[in-house]
Amino acid sequence: MEFAPDGPMAIPMWVNGHAFLTVTPAFFTVTNPATGEALRRVPLCGGEEAAEAVKAAQAAQPEWAMMGMPARRVCLERLAQGLDRYAGHFAKLLIQECGFDEARATAEVGEAVAALRGATVGQTGVLGIVLDASRPLAGFAEVMAPALMAGATLVVKPSPKAPSAVFALCELTAREEWPAGVVNLLQGDSAAVEGLCASAVDRLLYCGNATLGAQVGAMAEAVGKAFEMKAA
Repeated sequence: MEFAPDGPMAIPMWVNGHAFLTVTPAFFTVTNPATGEALRRVPLCGGEEAAEAVKAAQAAQPEWAMMGMPARRVCLERLAQGLDRYAGHFAKLLIQECGFDEARATAEVGEAVAALRGATVGQTGVLGIVLDASRPLAGFAEVMAPALMAGATLVVKPSPKAPSAVFALCELTAREEWPAGVVNLLQGDSAAVEGLCASAVDRLLYCGNATLGAQVGAMAEAVGKAFEMKAA
């Protein structure tokens, strides 16, 4: 995804440090909630794509953990600096896809930067993260940073309604020369969540609206996957 005024019409997955193109039977059209304008599309992925993303996270986890906490904090600080540098671009993506006004979008970018810089230490392992569209960028940063500080690697599934800022942050990790596979992105809706639940992730974390979170939790419970919910 180019850091340019207009994003691409199709946003792929992000796996093992690069855009991952996949052929799916259906796509979701991302629209501007304020205008109804069709902005871009995302593939509606499922179990096969989830397994591919998780495989990359598993492969990257030992090296990321061995780097040590000081080195991981340096990576997060560099990512925070990059996000701050491109703050206007990220804010525009949030305005387009979430219907935020400029002040709210700018504030959310600032919250994401602060979350990356002020991360506590969470749990390690391979983590699946599911987001809604309420605070896609800040919510992601707030749950990813503690996990990454602990040495975890992750697969994030953003809301198909607001995928662009999350994708751009994943791409920014490559620009900041993070190890490939530490952060991966799976596009899609419920089939993608089911794929994550059935995959080899150690646990699933949802950040967002409690109603949707209960649905995600039920999917995780059905297959015995450890689940945690965080309010957006």
